[in-house]
Amino acid sequence: MSPLPLPPVPEPYRVPFHYGALHMAGLDFLVEPGPVRALLGKHHPALAAAEFEGRAVVSVNYQLYFAQYPGGGGITQEIEVNLLAHPADAAGRLPELTYRQYAHGWERTGLTGIARIHVLCDNPLAIDAGRRLYAEPKYPGTFDALMPSPNGPEDGRTWRVDCRDGSGPLLSFEVDLTDRPSATVNHTPVTGYGTTEDGRALAGPMTVHHPGTWYDLEGTATRLTLHAPGSPVCQDLAGLLGDTPATAAWSYQSPPVAAHQRPYYLPTR
Repeated sequence: MSPLPLPPVPEPYRVPFHYGALHMAGLDFLVEPGPVRALLGKHHPALAAAEFEGRAVVSVNYQLYFAQYPGGGGITQEIEVNLLAHPADAAGRLPELTYRQYAHGWERTGLTGIARIHVLCDNPLAIDAGRRLYAEPKYPGTFDALMPSPNGPEDGRTWRVDCRDGSGPLLSFEVDLTDRPSATVNHTPVTGYGTTEDGRALAGPMTVHHPGTWYDLEGTATRLTLHAPGSPVCQDLAGLLGDTPATAAWSYQSPPVAAHQRPYYLPTR
């Protein structure tokens, strides 16, 4: 078999894309695999659903990130709706894992990744780059978010995210991670899968340079709220999730790189 050519990198973009800061919160749902297989067949026919003890995984995550460019900086927010998947011909090369083992980073082949179904984003440049570089199904959305922050209350552990499009509210979620069982995890690089307009399967790994945190949500009723049942993203999520509560949450927050300290008075004469 001949080596495959690399996908083109269109101007003005450069790869890898470097994040100056990254804040994420995600929810994972263990669901029946049938609807996941059907949606993968529609959007990514070269992929198969990753299954853990007979369940597939729908993963929805919010991202806030900063990037520095030669002419200044840019801030981007987005929500990804992903299905855990792997190349259809790769099943024999994957270890047999539980979902918890996968979430804790035991899958080191890089074959199990995220097949993007919807990506909503508030930055036109990021929308264009995602489409042209990584074949992401990316389109405009706007966001309001409440998240833990070193510049907020010390006990803040709640994430709340609201997403809208030009027609109004689309979806939202809120998760309070206070006192939830958690573990420090690092299962990057995570492979992001896309399918180009001419039908070619494409993979793009993303490396996060510090560990994140995984939270067990067993016993909670954390759900996504779907506000626009007629929209494509809400229709797909309703068909995938039904009334299924989230199995787990995960978060990553870039550590601060500098701190402007508390002021003090100078003595007066």
